[in-house]
Amino acid sequence: MLIPKVENMTSPSSGKEVANQFLIKIGGTEYFQSYDSIIGMWNKDGITLDETYWQYSTTTAKYRNQWLGMKKSEIEKKIESAEIKLSNLN
Repeated sequence: MLIPKVENMTSPSSGKEVANQFLIKIGGTEYFQSYDSIIGMWNKDGITLDETYWQYSTTTAKYRNQWLGMKKSEIEKKIESAEIKLSNLN
């Protein structure tokens, strides 16, 4: 049985935990959740972002970029080239 590990993301400026922004790790898959929505997942098959929520709000975008270590323009290029997939994760 795989037990999920959940942790709050941290603010890049203060280093403190941020409310409503979570990393969920289950086996070899990591999920980024903002509030009640899964924004993306990362595993051996690559990165998949939710087609509806991946760019939902400024706050979501800030922590999505932090999670991926990329700017929005880089993410969009990787979506266009199919290096990052879009799917319904919710």
